[in-house]
Amino acid sequence: MSRSTQDKLIIFDTTLRDGEQSPGVTLHIQEKIEIAKQLSKLGVDVCEAGFPVASEGDFAAVERIAKEVGPLMVNREKLGKPMIICGLARAVKNDIQRAYDAVKHAPLHRIHTFLATSDIHLEHKLRISRDECIARATEAVRFAKSLCNDVEFSPEDSGRSDPEFLCKVLGAVIAAGATTLNIPDTVGYNTPDEYGRIIHYLIQHTPGADKVVWSTHCHNDLGLATANTLSGIMNGARQVEVTINGIGERAGNTALEEVVMALYTHPKTFPVYSHIDTQQIFRTSQLVANKTGMAVQANKAIVGANAFAHESGIHQDGVLKHQATYEIINPSVVGVPSNSLVLGKHSGRNAFRTRLTQLGYHLSEAEFQRAFERFKRTADSKKAVTDTDIVAIIDDELGALSQTPAIELRNVQVTSGTGVIATATVEVVSTDPVDGTESVQVDAAISRNGPIHAVFKAIERLVEVNVTLLQYEVRAVSGGSDGDALGQVSVKLCDVQLPHIHFNGTATDTDVVLASARAFMAAINRMILHSRAHGEKAANGENGDAAMTGAEGAEVIDRRKVGV
Repeated sequence: MSRSTQDKLIIFDTTLRDGEQSPGVTLHIQEKIEIAKQLSKLGVDVCEAGFPVASEGDFAAVERIAKEVGPLMVNREKLGKPMIICGLARAVKNDIQRAYDAVKHAPLHRIHTFLATSDIHLEHKLRISRDECIARATEAVRFAKSLCNDVEFSPEDSGRSDPEFLCKVLGAVIAAGATTLNIPDTVGYNTPDEYGRIIHYLIQHTPGADKVVWSTHCHNDLGLATANTLSGIMNGARQVEVTINGIGERAGNTALEEVVMALYTHPKTFPVYSHIDTQQIFRTSQLVANKTGMAVQANKAIVGANAFAHESGIHQDGVLKHQATYEIINPSVVGVPSNSLVLGKHSGRNAFRTRLTQLGYHLSEAEFQRAFERFKRTADSKKAVTDTDIVAIIDDELGALSQTPAIELRNVQVTSGTGVIATATVEVVSTDPVDGTESVQVDAAISRNGPIHAVFKAIERLVEVNVTLLQYEVRAVSGGSDGDALGQVSVKLCDVQLPHIHFNGTATDTDVVLASARAFMAAINRMILHSRAHGEKAANGENGDAAMTGAEGAEVIDRRKVGV
């Protein structure tokens, strides 16, 4: 199938909205902006930046993305236009107005409104009749259209809705001005054949179906999200709603990278093409994993650590003779770094800068200086620094630069051994948020549970916080001789007083104890900065999630968890 006979597939990414509904994921504004910038560079057509009415924090994030990311054209030459910034809203006027107020600053913006249509939702959740459902949906779309030309409507739980009733609802919202109709399999119930038939039936029987773009939104409860999405495409859908790494509510959503690479690998099978820059996929995956604290499973398709690994002797022999024998995708196509070229402690600035450019990084002078200093420190303790190491270093350093820490980790010393109680001494520097003065503090802690636990206890004492460690993971970034591989540590924690709000931290170092300390400190800093923002909003009388604690905080999180 040639490009001239194919339709353009619209890639609608909802990592920042549905993806953030993953259990335990809390992204802060600067992290959302950083991810949104990378999504724009990746070539995403539509970015669902959030659910503005959920809280002041969500509104502010969507608004800033609209202002700061909406106009960007970096790496979008093929598309010829910036990314559409979209806000989600229930079929309620206040929701729709808030969504518009947040996204209107972007050159291209969209309102996405939704209402459940399955009988089980109408009867037990909304407690309205079918006629009331049609009236509400129509009124919501008509109001959204009065604010914005680009309006998307989703009938929640389409997969379990009566097809004939769906046609009535969708025909009514088309007449009211909807431009995109999204058909969510909200609970991941459908099989590929079923979902494809639903899309086909709706396109054939909905009045005005030819005037709108039809979209898929599939959940992965049965492991069928990608298959269902591809079935939707084959039956007429021309937009897909996806997330990076497939993150999302419960078992997650359709993974962007899986759909895009299915199209790439089978160009003659599918009637569509996309403008995604596939070489940005791996970096985007790693960025989302680091910011959300959700590690990518090793055997995850396309972006997992084992996606291009071969242990079987027969497979290894075949790949060495010809890569295509056991690899249908060249790792470089999705931007997986090569480890064949290495730098070392004798490599200079020019060599390092050249390699960064080859890897697709374009850093400011300040960013480059910080990255180069980190590279030299790593090269002193690691014989060879590979591309994988460089990517990890850059992501680590740029993440640290994206947010000024409230407290800086200055020094860590540990003593441990067999039959010895571990002792950790930690030195930190705190900066007063008002006058900027610095103070140095040192404390020590002991633990029968090893040096890392002792470090964490010492940091808690210095910062005077009481946290619960929810998750601790360490993995080797790349191989190394004599055990000098870089180790990446990810932690997730919460304040004992706010168990519903989680904070993530990641750090990379050849010393996993130091990486653990830095990751723990990064999460603590996010918690402190989040707390300071709460206090400021409370003092200013703002009703944001920042001013909420306990049950109120949980309520905000529940409001964010919508079933589209």
